[in-house]
Amino acid sequence: MLTVGSSCSSLRLLQSHREACPRANVALCRRLHCTSWLTYPARYRVVSSSARISKMDSDNSSSVSIDTTDQRVESFGFLTKKVYVPPPWACHLRPLPSHVFSLGHLPTPIHRWNLPNLPNGTDVWLKRDDLTGMQLSGNKVRKLEFLLADAVTEGADCIITIGGIQSNHCRATAVAAKYLNLDCYLILRTSKVLVDKDPGLTGNLLVERLVGAHVDLISKEEYAKIGSVTLTEILKEKLINEGRKPYVIPVGGSNSLGTWGYIEAIREIEQQQQHCGDGNVKFDDIIVACGSGGTIAGLSLGSRLSSMKAKVHAFSVCDDPDYFYDFVQGLLDGLEAGVLSRNIVDIHNAKGLGYAISTAEELKFVKEVATATGVILDPVYSGKAAYGMMKDMAENPKNWEGRKVLFVHTGGLLGLFDKVDQMASSVANWRRMDVHESVPRKDGSGKMF
Repeated sequence: MLTVGSSCSSLRLLQSHREACPRANVALCRRLHCTSWLTYPARYRVVSSSARISKMDSDNSSSVSIDTTDQRVESFGFLTKKVYVPPPWACHLRPLPSHVFSLGHLPTPIHRWNLPNLPNGTDVWLKRDDLTGMQLSGNKVRKLEFLLADAVTEGADCIITIGGIQSNHCRATAVAAKYLNLDCYLILRTSKVLVDKDPGLTGNLLVERLVGAHVDLISKEEYAKIGSVTLTEILKEKLINEGRKPYVIPVGGSNSLGTWGYIEAIREIEQQQQHCGDGNVKFDDIIVACGSGGTIAGLSLGSRLSSMKAKVHAFSVCDDPDYFYDFVQGLLDGLEAGVLSRNIVDIHNAKGLGYAISTAEELKFVKEVATATGVILDPVYSGKAAYGMMKDMAENPKNWEGRKVLFVHTGGLLGLFDKVDQMASSVANWRRMDVHESVPRKDGSGKMF
């Protein structure tokens, strides 16, 4: 049994009064900051019907008793919708999410990443958000926890989202929606020569079609002229006319609500860094890929508001840095954060030849990292970000010497299957085993398992 102080006892009051009095909710939130987030074992979803919380039998005690001996509590909390209580340092943001779905396997691990050729004294750690679950859905899960909770609260019976033909976000949304018994409609961007053809079953497409997602194809040219917002609204109106109740999730799940996924991730990292290695680790820098903007908005804002104060570096894999500074500013303004994007994140251009287009050198780097460290990077996001990080460290080693760096692996492993033809020559390390004729042979000696 673990006893938590009076800060946790306020949670029940918060649960019962949150919708009735949002302002009071903020005041309560500020009183929850003492120890509850560090000691409560079942993630950060505190007010849950699956958690066994009881008032202690003492006239003078306002503590609660939490049973931590039964690990089944957390297991049965998966796929449940729960009242959300933000970190105390984020209580002033508006609007505050009311609920969250438990979709990810969190917290994700942090471990040392033994990359070769680092600057002197540079220590790189890896945040394994490629291990969030939901069929390898990576960083998308954290955003979907908030977005799908909102969809269910609004009574939606289906989800609409949009992205590239190998969109990790679209695949993650298709899986998560089906977990919650919601239909999913995907608008996928492809080349004009393929828009009238079956898109196939490579990578993310296989998972999307296995879980029954409805796929609409749009050419890149039409997408560029019409835009993602208009395209999703067209499909939304069509579904409404058919009697459905659709909920639209934007590209990458990147809106102000989705940003909370990585505000929460900072709370998680803040706790984990106290227990990394032989002693406390204080990360100087956080590095992550940027494809739609929501992840870097949450990380940079959370780092600024929390005790972390790490410098966030984003490597953009599609649009240029100026676009993302402006887009992230819109997300921050949507939360009434009162900060400027250019003051809390450094955005570097890492798109190379373009979104989801890999150079031979970038793919060689992905192969070399896998061979050296066992970590598989996707070619679209984390592969390009890590490539950009290592290139900058090689060109400007003095800027990185002695720094503790946390690289956030955002997942996307299935994107590698779209690059097999390009990578084939770099992984040709096979041969037929040579067994000398003197070795005895007898039928039935080897069992075929």
